[in-house]
Amino acid sequence: MAFPVGFGWAAATAAYQVEGGWDADGKGPCVWDTFTHQGGERVFKNQTGDVACGSYTLWEEDLKCIKQLGLTHYRFSLSWSRLLPDGTTGFINQKGIDYYNKIIDDLLKNGVTPIVTLYHFDLPQALEDRGGWLSESIIESFDKYAQFCFSTFGDRVKQWITINEANVLSVMAYELGMFPPGIPHFGTGGYQAAHNLIKAHARSWHSYDSLFRKQQKGMVSLSLFAVWLEPADPNSVSDQEAAKRAIKFHLDFFAKPIFIDGDYPEVVKSQIASMSQKQGYPSSRLPEFAEEEKKMIKGTADFFAVQYYTTRLIKYQENKKGELGILQDAEIEFFPDPSWKNVDWIYVVPWGVRKLLKYIKDTYNNPVIYITENGFPQSDPAPLDDTQRWEHFRQTFQELFKAIQLDKVNLQVYCAWSLLDNFEWNQGYSSRFGLFHVDFEDPARPRVPYTSAKEYAKIIRNNGLEAHL
Repeated sequence: MAFPVGFGWAAATAAYQVEGGWDADGKGPCVWDTFTHQGGERVFKNQTGDVACGSYTLWEEDLKCIKQLGLTHYRFSLSWSRLLPDGTTGFINQKGIDYYNKIIDDLLKNGVTPIVTLYHFDLPQALEDRGGWLSESIIESFDKYAQFCFSTFGDRVKQWITINEANVLSVMAYELGMFPPGIPHFGTGGYQAAHNLIKAHARSWHSYDSLFRKQQKGMVSLSLFAVWLEPADPNSVSDQEAAKRAIKFHLDFFAKPIFIDGDYPEVVKSQIASMSQKQGYPSSRLPEFAEEEKKMIKGTADFFAVQYYTTRLIKYQENKKGELGILQDAEIEFFPDPSWKNVDWIYVVPWGVRKLLKYIKDTYNNPVIYITENGFPQSDPAPLDDTQRWEHFRQTFQELFKAIQLDKVNLQVYCAWSLLDNFEWNQGYSSRFGLFHVDFEDPARPRVPYTSAKEYAKIIRNNGLEAHL
């Protein structure tokens, strides 16, 4: 089962989750520094990313892991507040530039292509203090930051992700308040943040397109999180409609404006408008794009970057009481099939990724697709011989192979999450996604390969699986 020639095999990390060095060498605080230092059990056992994997001082160790796997690509993110401590170009931290220059140069020296994410949930605290993603002023701040990164690193970086999982960030941070700043705004905050995230992405794509593309010849997109969603009762028309609606609210909310026509899906606009009216709002809680903005947003991605972990069943759930919230606006309820195996929130459904990829191909005019994250966790303490987890990976690769061969999906890169066990947001260090085990009790933070790392290295060497479909 050989994958196409030149297929990209990668692993991914994110700055706050691995770097540590939270206040080292002039780095400014980010929202996760503030959030975790406030305690209050928002994170498992009040753990923080202050040290994490120590990658800020142990990059050489990470590089050894990358070489051991034989990766063709490595996806990592830049810490906005390490480069620009207050989020603006008013003060530029040279030590931060030096750190990322070394990573990029070392990767290229070893034949590994960097895929660089500008922003992976770790907003500089100084910008959050001015309203964060709820404030329209963030659009210009992000665009200036993006231009700074393109001009500083773009001579060598050719694959950019502007914003990681904008759909997760808007909901977790500004709708539910589970991510920093930790203040819920049910039914309004998620939409306002999403609106600004889409415009910020589009602005920065245009900056790249007009100022850097001709010379640097790179590609820019954003990554979207996608759960595959199936009707709970395939024979129920209301469940079928609910599942379609759920995908519109979840994935197409961001993808349709950017890839198709600059505007939200019709069903999303009509559901939110009708709920808002019933709730006595003078207009829809979903902000509208002006015609000029639609033109600016349309077509601002050079490939489709998607992050798949799991699948859910969807049931129609009428919002009789007129409650506020995104699920209530969509009138859906979601849950797993009881027969699916799970670790925490991830239910292992490898066939879901094939259905998702086919949906993206059919809905978005057969784009080049990168899977920028996919993985399976182990609970701590995690056995090094993680054969069961590797079996989930193997089944996923079989589904990817079918998607490429049978569905003719244009999948070009696969990034495993994650290179290392790391700080998994609210779950702290209790959930281990790494291909390499990290001992967080040992100050040296040794990296030891799991069985899945050794097996993944074989897949990369063979450019695919040895077994048959």
